[in-house]
Amino acid sequence: MPKKVHQNSIRKALINTIMLITAICLSLSVSISTYLSVKEQKQLIINKLVILSDIVAFDAADSLIKDDRKTEEKRLKSFEKIPIVKNIHIYAIEKTSSKPVFFLSFNAKKTPPVPLRVDSINELKKPRVTNNYIELITPVTSSESIVGYVYMRGSLESLDQFIKEKILIDVLLTLLILFFVYFIAIKTQKSIANPIEHLSVLLQDVSKNHNYDVRAPATKVKEVTALSNSLNIMLTRTQKQLERHEKDKQEIKQLNQSLEEKVSQRTIALREANQELLSTLERMHQYQEQIVENEKMASLGQMVAGVAHEVNTPIGLGITGSTLLRDKLADIQLNFDNKSLTSNQLKRFIDEGIENLDLIYRNLNRAADLISNFKKVAVIQDDGVKTHVNIHKLISDVLISIQSELLKTKPTVVINCATDLTIESKSEPLQQIFQQLILNSAIHGFATSENNEIQFNVEQNGPQVKIEYCDNGQGVDKNIKNRIFDPFVTSKRGQGASGLGMHLVYNLVTQALGGHILYDVDAKSGTRFVITIP
Repeated sequence: MPKKVHQNSIRKALINTIMLITAICLSLSVSISTYLSVKEQKQLIINKLVILSDIVAFDAADSLIKDDRKTEEKRLKSFEKIPIVKNIHIYAIEKTSSKPVFFLSFNAKKTPPVPLRVDSINELKKPRVTNNYIELITPVTSSESIVGYVYMRGSLESLDQFIKEKILIDVLLTLLILFFVYFIAIKTQKSIANPIEHLSVLLQDVSKNHNYDVRAPATKVKEVTALSNSLNIMLTRTQKQLERHEKDKQEIKQLNQSLEEKVSQRTIALREANQELLSTLERMHQYQEQIVENEKMASLGQMVAGVAHEVNTPIGLGITGSTLLRDKLADIQLNFDNKSLTSNQLKRFIDEGIENLDLIYRNLNRAADLISNFKKVAVIQDDGVKTHVNIHKLISDVLISIQSELLKTKPTVVINCATDLTIESKSEPLQQIFQQLILNSAIHGFATSENNEIQFNVEQNGPQVKIEYCDNGQGVDKNIKNRIFDPFVTSKRGQGASGLGMHLVYNLVTQALGGHILYDVDAKSGTRFVITIP
């Protein structure tokens, strides 16, 4: 089910966008304007207080020199009409200690007195704003010498009133502007949204009633007009396409009528051909069954011939050795009966007898081994117990166990396998598989003892393990490539090879381990097997 997408209308989007941009711009403009106005108004109050302080200092010089407190007190009372001035102190310079001392003060109505600022003269030479009040100290000079100081403390109440009035005016102005902008936005969205709605209604009519003759009118909006023109072009092409489609339908109808006649004629011919085909298939099944039986008999004959050849050779040699030993024994018996047996004849008989017995023993052992191997091939080995097998360690153990058989060819064995790769399988069949593959490379693949290499590539693919075995030997004879897993197939017939090794490997992989083995017949050099086991 497709995810539901939140939809918004063009009308609402246009109004919201215009109002948002206007509100942001107005907010920034009003904020900056208010900040600058407040800053300017505050500076004006400070400058006004500085001027008043200078005036008081200028007038107080004469009063300090003459120690005329009454005159100066009358002057200070005139500051009651100036609301920003709250407190005034006048300090005189004591002649003996040259330190400022209190001379006179002024406190506005409903304003409590403030402590003396004699100790803050240096700090208040520049105006200081604290807690909505401005404080400053101005020196009183006469003939370029300081005769005292004037401390003045002013209020910023007028600034607060200014800020309130400023904010009120800005809010009213902002609301008024937003109202006009909202009115303009509605006009704008109507000029854009109405033509689009008309196009939407037109398309709904076309979709519902298949009325492709209608055309979208031009509008005052350039982009919507371009969309209308494109829509008109599409409607025109669709109408022409439908007309062509209708014409094609008529032609197809006529063709179908003629085609039905041809189909009926061809159906009769097809029935006859099918009948003939069924007869042919029946004959082919008979031939196929005959070929399968012939292949079975050929495979059985080849296997019997291989068994007979491999077993007859050692048995024949054993029979020859026993016959020869019997003839020698008859000669000794004759000489013994004639009492002409010499020590040399007896010694020669014993030596030849030992050689013949060794020959018989070796060939009987070879026949027993052949029969044992044949039994291994014939028996499905599924009685083994599954255990946790470390592949890397198992290959290493196999190499150690057959090290003596590899001394002649001296191959380099490369094991590309993780040392911690452990699977749950049967260790004995795996060990026999690895041992047989390595010995096959040593016996059949490597002609010399130089530059011989065997490589194991092991990797785990989900629930299966893929084992790739390859060597750089002389490869498999092309005459037996396609029959390499058949029993008694070997390129060294009569040279000690029975041809059961790869058949045993095939049975161990497919039956004992339940896997698959593939021989790469297209390998350009050497031999390559791919084994897959669960």
